[in-house]
Amino acid sequence: MTKSKIGRLLSAGSHPAVATAATGGPAADYQWFFRAMATPCEVRLECADPAIAGAAARAAEAEARRIEAKFSRYLATSVIGRINANSGNETEVDSETAHLLDFASRLFALSDGLFDITSGVLRKIWRFDGSDRVPSPDRVQELLPLVGWQNVSWKPPILKLPAGTEIDLGGLGKEYAVDRALHRIGEITAQPALVNFGGDLRVSGPRANGCSWKVAIESVDRAGQAEGLLEISEGALATSGDARRFLLKDGIRYGHILDPRTGWPVVDPPRSVTVAAQTCVEAGMIATLAILQGRNAEAFLKQEQVRAWCIR
Repeated sequence: MTKSKIGRLLSAGSHPAVATAATGGPAADYQWFFRAMATPCEVRLECADPAIAGAAARAAEAEARRIEAKFSRYLATSVIGRINANSGNETEVDSETAHLLDFASRLFALSDGLFDITSGVLRKIWRFDGSDRVPSPDRVQELLPLVGWQNVSWKPPILKLPAGTEIDLGGLGKEYAVDRALHRIGEITAQPALVNFGGDLRVSGPRANGCSWKVAIESVDRAGQAEGLLEISEGALATSGDARRFLLKDGIRYGHILDPRTGWPVVDPPRSVTVAAQTCVEAGMIATLAILQGRNAEAFLKQEQVRAWCIR
């Protein structure tokens, strides 16, 4: 799979390696379901040994829960919770957190400020619950001065946020969890595996019979229905869109991805963007950046030279 321009610009060591899946003899299709990061999660392995399959699936789940506990902005005990509570002061972070902050900082620069992890503070007034509760322009303007990674002091491992500013790694946390979970599976077995967290997924390689995995793209209007079927034998898929998280007022649909420069939802984006890439983090970031381009999403994806599917 050809790496996108964004993928090439990101450091070669940004993502964990995954063991290549073995192909060959018959194996049971083992499925493991749980819920984490406020989303349904699935692990599939083609493995003849249920003990190995169970150990690998439990390791993947444990990794997802570790990442949620460490990086959720909703938990006061998480690293992000402690950083936000300490805004205005310096906070020293561990190497994994520093890696993600470096990643976010590079994305901020590459996107000309469109991807900004300080925009999470706007969630205090934007609640994308399908209602018509759109905040007033005055409320948005009150919070906008708190948004801007360019105002953050980041000299690894020391982070200092301006007083009142917060960070939110939710824009890349789930995709990072997918990559890390598949990495944990690869430490236990080289059997074919698929990790799917809320529609963002990655496979270790083709299925045991050499065929591709088949994955449905969810409809943007019909919950639980498929818009189409994709085949994937390597790498990852990630989707960004407003199928579930939006506001609707006076006939105007407000998607949940906010433009950090205005504090308002992106104007005229696709309803859904699905991207194929080498890692789930890369796929997710390109899908999100495409949505942030609004009406120019398709042109951006063409420029990035990735396989992608847009629904408008």
